[in-house]
Amino acid sequence: MDIEIYDQTGDQAVSQDQLQLAHDILEYAAKCLELKDNTEVSLTFVHNPQIRALNAQYRGVDRATDVLSFALEDDSDDSPILLDPELAAQIPENLGDLFISIDKVGEQAKFLGHSNDRELGFLIVHGFLHLNGYDHEEKADEEKMFKLQEEILNGYGLPR
Repeated sequence: MDIEIYDQTGDQAVSQDQLQLAHDILEYAAKCLELKDNTEVSLTFVHNPQIRALNAQYRGVDRATDVLSFALEDDSDDSPILLDPELAAQIPENLGDLFISIDKVGEQAKFLGHSNDRELGFLIVHGFLHLNGYDHEEKADEEKMFKLQEEILNGYGLPR
């Protein structure tokens, strides 16, 4: 999988270990979901003011949040482009973009009483599953998504 990770905190608030964890857990989650090797995703780390601005602009919610997922492809497209299967297999699938507040990682880890690594992994997997069409609006969907989330985190080595 092609993973682009950006640290937009401006003060190197994201450690090299956290950058590596982010990359590795995205790779692991992609394998769990059996995604194509040429799948693409980006992850950008920001501080609370930046994620608050994004949340206000795109969701109409004027407060900082922990993770935002912006999916690029939507299965509800009524007019799909039909391609030769061989050509279609070569075209990368860009899932979209994740934004994570590094401030929220620390705040929530402390509040929940677990490690920053566990919280970071949780937020990445949660957002990544949203990019892959999972949601938690309905109870059945929530159970499915959260079960898969825990399976990925436990399998990777970040249990509760």
